[in-house]
Amino acid sequence: MDVYAKCPELSDGRYLLRLVNDHDCEGLLKVYSDVRAVPLFNSDNCHGDDFHYTTPARMAEAIRFWVFSYNNRYFVRWSIVDCRTQEPVGTIELFNRDPEEEESVGLLRLDLRSDYENTREIEKILSLILPSAYDLFDCTSIWTKAIPQAVSRRIALASAGFVPADGPIIGDDGTAYGDYWVRKRILPRSCKSNIRLRSSVF
Repeated sequence: MDVYAKCPELSDGRYLLRLVNDHDCEGLLKVYSDVRAVPLFNSDNCHGDDFHYTTPARMAEAIRFWVFSYNNRYFVRWSIVDCRTQEPVGTIELFNRDPEEEESVGLLRLDLRSDYENTREIEKILSLILPSAYDLFDCTSIWTKAIPQAVSRRIALASAGFVPADGPIIGDDGTAYGDYWVRKRILPRSCKSNIRLRSSVF
């Protein structure tokens, strides 16, 4: 399916992933103003945006940009809704950095409120998005950032099949970004190729 024609909603009864919208502003402000959470966010290649938003106006501006980016097929940003409270507690962004390459890389950004930044909850959230991510974004591997301080996140990534990348990702201005983890798509035996993980440009 074309993820930019119709954004799928994914749920396991505990969490719901759905396209971000204006009504998420109040809940997401609690995420992006959380000083314990912000250092774990991935702002690589984001032109100076550190994703630390402290006012409703700035949060609303970010959401408008995320919706604009979806409508223009740049990336998808899902809100992560806690089904118990019906409140967004974070977001997931995904996009394909270059679908024309043989090794097509999907970039995943996961931003969570600090009280949800624990291994068990991260594992649940990843289990919602990963099974369909490769097909939705036509990619052969998924890359995501987890700095050394993100201990719980790194444990969850390892549990989900990620391994540390063998080199940095290179931004569009030539900057090298480290601390990435990679999960390759497991192809059926008859479809396997000689694709190798390598550093990528995004």
